[in-house]
Amino acid sequence: MTRSLILEDPTELVDNLTFAQKVDRSLGLIREAYEEYGERLVVANSLGKDSMAVWHLAKRVSPDIRGFVVTTRYKPAETIEFMHQQVKEYPELKVFRNDEQIPDELYRTDPDRCCDILKVRPTRQAIEEMNAACWVTGLRCTEGRTRTNFKEIEERDEGLVKLNPILVWSEREVWQYLAIFNVPVNPLYSQGYRSLGCAPCTRIASGPNERAGRWLGTSKCGGECGIHTRPLKSVSEAKLSAQAL
Repeated sequence: MTRSLILEDPTELVDNLTFAQKVDRSLGLIREAYEEYGERLVVANSLGKDSMAVWHLAKRVSPDIRGFVVTTRYKPAETIEFMHQQVKEYPELKVFRNDEQIPDELYRTDPDRCCDILKVRPTRQAIEEMNAACWVTGLRCTEGRTRTNFKEIEERDEGLVKLNPILVWSEREVWQYLAIFNVPVNPLYSQGYRSLGCAPCTRIASGPNERAGRWLGTSKCGGECGIHTRPLKSVSEAKLSAQAL
């Protein structure tokens, strides 16, 4: 892939590119990655607005691109129903979930551990079972304070490329794209939510930070579940991947 993009400052691209240029750039990033990784490229679909835009972009590149959804026991009913609709339409979307026992209300007493068990571990499982060499996300650098230091192309885990093709899009541009292409979205947005997660840890919030309603009232407020910040491959897996290249 175009490794020079790793060095570019995404914050400059946010304001310097038009919406059309951003769409073309995103399609180009996914296309180039798919040409390199083929079926080992997978899309992480959180069922949020950003993921739905990325999923649609990926399907424009190739209808054969696969994806995965990580769900939890705490997802809102609206999200679960929307997930069933998407999986029915796209059987190549594989669902992962961790049903191991955890303490009651762990999301309140130790939200980091709760996220690690219910979200990070199933994501690791998805990466491993789908034999991913490149995973594609809907992460954007304009979402909030915790997402300003990411790049469009990253390799935070050795042997696993992470592609953030809409990193430089604004919230308005995401909705613009979804409207133009009539992409279905989670019904929770019509209630006023701007960022979606598990029901106990997601509130409707105002202000410039889209993620302000996540983990409100905890030290994680507006933060991350961990899939973008924690290792997704073990050291042994990374070494095996490197040896296979």
